[in-house]
Amino acid sequence: MVSARNVADTYKLTPEDVSLCVMPLFHVHGLMASTLATLLTGGTVIVPPRFNPLSFWSIVRDHRVSWYSAVPTIHQVLLGRTRAGARTAGAEHLRFIRSCSAALAPQTMADIEERLGAPMLEAYGMTEAAHQMASNPLPPGARKPGSVGRGTQVEIAILDEAGNLQPAGTTGEVSIKGTNVFSGYESNPEANAVSFSHGWFRTGDQGYLDSDGYLTLVGRLKELINRGGEKISPREIDDVLLTHPSVAEAVCFGIPDRVYGEEVVAAVVLTDSATEAELKDIWPHAYMTNARKVMLARQQQQQQQQQLGRQ
Repeated sequence: MVSARNVADTYKLTPEDVSLCVMPLFHVHGLMASTLATLLTGGTVIVPPRFNPLSFWSIVRDHRVSWYSAVPTIHQVLLGRTRAGARTAGAEHLRFIRSCSAALAPQTMADIEERLGAPMLEAYGMTEAAHQMASNPLPPGARKPGSVGRGTQVEIAILDEAGNLQPAGTTGEVSIKGTNVFSGYESNPEANAVSFSHGWFRTGDQGYLDSDGYLTLVGRLKELINRGGEKISPREIDDVLLTHPSVAEAVCFGIPDRVYGEEVVAAVVLTDSATEAELKDIWPHAYMTNARKVMLARQQQQQQQQQLGRQ
């Protein structure tokens, strides 16, 4: 009930809202966000037998759907059936679109907003928190591409391996507290011993908070590629590759390497021609841009601390 209320409050759901549930109801994404949060506020839930991109927009149009929530894969499929510069019939009824359960590439967010004319709000959830923990806000609040937003009635902190709180701009393990966060795994003391630290539940996700409290996820701790001792986030490379106009899909992963232990490779789906060298050339510029963002966030935090000290 707490989680459903948090979702409803985040998106200002009312009895006038119509939710299209395309996520399975055995999954907290479809059950909590699309369904229970809508029913809690007296809205209407449309549940098709299964997700079908061929009939999706006719359902949106016929039922005047005001929002839907889905994983990035579904958003990508729907995006592939739209045309730049031509708004899809039925999309005019959408108040917002929500993405959760996996990382949404900033380029995908921009393309959906441009083609559908509705704000795309990326959120962050997991079963251990009865789904939602953070979300980008509705307009006029700032929604930051690549970020999952601020905590939605859930405290979010970044911890190091020892359980110490980390300052803004510092990457560590995303940890949470809240009424909707579970108290532990049943009959699994070993998992509980490593999952809780000073009252915080350690999610296993790696990320950082900016000076505004917006959370950016870097990846799962277990998914990091260890190349000769350097920890590399696959998602960071995915997002960079997707900025190229010829790249429709991208996935980075590690493979065994005799010298480095693991080597970084990526697979891409192209919509137009692009060479390997051309794709590799994207990285230096993107890396410097990201490094500058982190540096500016740290400088801003230092300035705030100095100002507080003077006060």
